[in-house]
Amino acid sequence: MFKRSFAASKDRAGKAKKISKKSFRDDATKQRMREALNEASPSTSPSVGGCSPKLNSSIVTVAVGKDQRLFAAHEDVLSRAPWFAEACRGQFFASPGQRRINLPDEEPEIFSAVLEYLYKGDYYPRLTFDKRSQTWTLEDVEGLTMKSISPRPDTEKQTGGLTELATIYHHGVGDYILRDTAVYCTALRFGLPELQRLALRKQGLQSGIDVATILRSARFAYANTPPSDSRLRAHYLALIIRSRKTFKRSGTMQMEMEKGGTQMFFDLFVAMCNHIDDVVEIGQVLPFS
Repeated sequence: MFKRSFAASKDRAGKAKKISKKSFRDDATKQRMREALNEASPSTSPSVGGCSPKLNSSIVTVAVGKDQRLFAAHEDVLSRAPWFAEACRGQFFASPGQRRINLPDEEPEIFSAVLEYLYKGDYYPRLTFDKRSQTWTLEDVEGLTMKSISPRPDTEKQTGGLTELATIYHHGVGDYILRDTAVYCTALRFGLPELQRLALRKQGLQSGIDVATILRSARFAYANTPPSDSRLRAHYLALIIRSRKTFKRSGTMQMEMEKGGTQMFFDLFVAMCNHIDDVVEIGQVLPFS
């Protein structure tokens, strides 16, 4: 076992389309679904507390995952997250060098992203604003351009390129899920709402992800967020509806729906009904040509 200092994660993500603002527009649920993909953003990547971290506080060791991968971080930086502030207070009387926090159920790669955010206000790849097109993008990484591509059928194995780099293997799930979804859920547990917003926006820039990975990630989102925090859930409902032509041909989607018994598919049914109602209402208002 060894101790390592904080380092940035190596995952990357792609870019996708925005959801139409005309869908899901009457009740509070539909409003939250719009906000999931169209939430107002700051003019730059977010900072933590609006200032640079002070690096003169004591060092805390954090053991992450089943393999107890070790990270070293400054207490003042960690304490910007309410969860860690409480954990550090609980070890106030521990001797220097012996202050240690154990996170056996977290993924080291996701914790690395959280730690990078606490130090720098963003995590790899960074979010950038293109003034020319007035759009948000993810930084180019090692010469790879973030391109917008359509969701692929679940029969196509995703290997290599940006699509694969947008996912991580999650030991709790036993398979690959979208990295930004895991970051969002971890930020929720640690009490970092700005990181939640950042992860949600980055997730909105991803595409080219196979149906199976999207559905696994959606299940993970539902399992790790309360109904009161519906932005990530709304993102997945909007994504499925927007890409319904792909999902209706998917064998994986069919199998998931045949299993039934999940809140996600009931929410999807309601969202689809709302979408159809919107289309019908627009057709009734517009004059015939």
